[in-house]
Amino acid sequence: MPRDKRILIVEDDATLNHLLTDQLRRLGLVATGVADFKQARDAIAADEYDLALLDFRLPDTDGMEAVTWLKDYCPVVMLTAYGSIDQAVQAVHAGALDYLIKPISQGRLEIAVRRGLETRDLHRTIELLETQARAKATLSMIGRSAAFEHILEMVGLVAEAETTVLIEGESGVGKELVAQSLHACSNRRGRQLVTIDCCTLQESLLESELFGHERGAFTGADRKKDGLIEMADGGTVFLDEIGEISPSFQAKLLRVLETGRFRRVGGTRDISANVRFVAATNRRLAELVSSGDFREDLYYRLSAFVIAVPPLRERRQDIVPIAEHFLETRQFMRKVPKTFHAATARTLSEYGWPGNVRELRNAVERGLLMSAHSSVILPEHLGLPTPDAERRAAFRLEFDHDPTMLELRQAYIERVLADCHGNKARAARVMGISERNLYRLAATIATAGTTDD
Repeated sequence: MPRDKRILIVEDDATLNHLLTDQLRRLGLVATGVADFKQARDAIAADEYDLALLDFRLPDTDGMEAVTWLKDYCPVVMLTAYGSIDQAVQAVHAGALDYLIKPISQGRLEIAVRRGLETRDLHRTIELLETQARAKATLSMIGRSAAFEHILEMVGLVAEAETTVLIEGESGVGKELVAQSLHACSNRRGRQLVTIDCCTLQESLLESELFGHERGAFTGADRKKDGLIEMADGGTVFLDEIGEISPSFQAKLLRVLETGRFRRVGGTRDISANVRFVAATNRRLAELVSSGDFREDLYYRLSAFVIAVPPLRERRQDIVPIAEHFLETRQFMRKVPKTFHAATARTLSEYGWPGNVRELRNAVERGLLMSAHSSVILPEHLGLPTPDAERRAAFRLEFDHDPTMLELRQAYIERVLADCHGNKARAARVMGISERNLYRLAATIATAGTTDD
């Protein structure tokens, strides 16, 4: 499924250039031969290469200058005659991956090329892991409810298709786990699953992360950077909280979905994207389409197949199995195994879980800590509101006049924030919106209030 590997041969000896090109093509690679450094730069500007074979002596430059420039775009293997081996070694110190001595044997060429391609893949994997270095959910798909079985059925139906999938559900219900299951059950499971959270990055950073950027595209872009789409070549790209992206980025994403092509930030040529897209949202995209905040054409592209993940309160049979899984995975180093008291299991099942699976995980961790040396976790160890406290938390907004929509929003946000003791992340979960969207609402209300004054 990934695209064929592309090799650039920079060699002014026409006979050797043709010979190398022919040998590489017989290995199943896409080989392009050029005669000088200018042609090499033009080729790099026009296409993407996974490895370059570079002659040390070229008509328009020397190997040191060429390797210094080329190594920012792909791994470089130097081609050298016996008399210039020392210079080739200097080029390796400057960034070249390896060097080949002319005349070049078929076996030595194949070893050097495969090593170079493996290095390219390794660098991409490392860059991906660095980009994706954040906490990952350890929960597998666990449940026994009819709603959970329906989710598994939907995953099974669409996993091996190339269809774009939209996963809907409240914050914390496990949408990313569904995306992981889709990828694991797909024909792309041998390649990367790349996740990007659309609500945590500014638009410019989101575009750079997803599409990559060219050297010099903006301040601080001192080298070319592959985007997450390129790193996921042949795999899956998971766009979490897709409802948070801006209208301008929606247009760019739509182009990728329609054509399978995109451009790096600062780039002038199209790059193919052989990936499958899976998106998730805790917002109702259909309503955002109606309000003009989300493109209708993009919505229809994303929603070719929709999987709705119900909140925990609508699949109570899953609560205790998930909690027991968290308990097991988080106490593996403890000398005294812990269990839930029967009353604790009832408390877990009866609580409303406004924060869904994320809140459940936090409650289990709190129970492990608060139960100290006891082998049994009691209801009070969880730190959950009692039924009476939950009833008291139900609130009404009262006014001595007919409130405006702005006043209703302001009163609602202030009340939820007060109930959450100023914790904006928890308040956003209660409201069913992202934390970033909560900040936007608060800022809009504050601006409107200042204008009214």
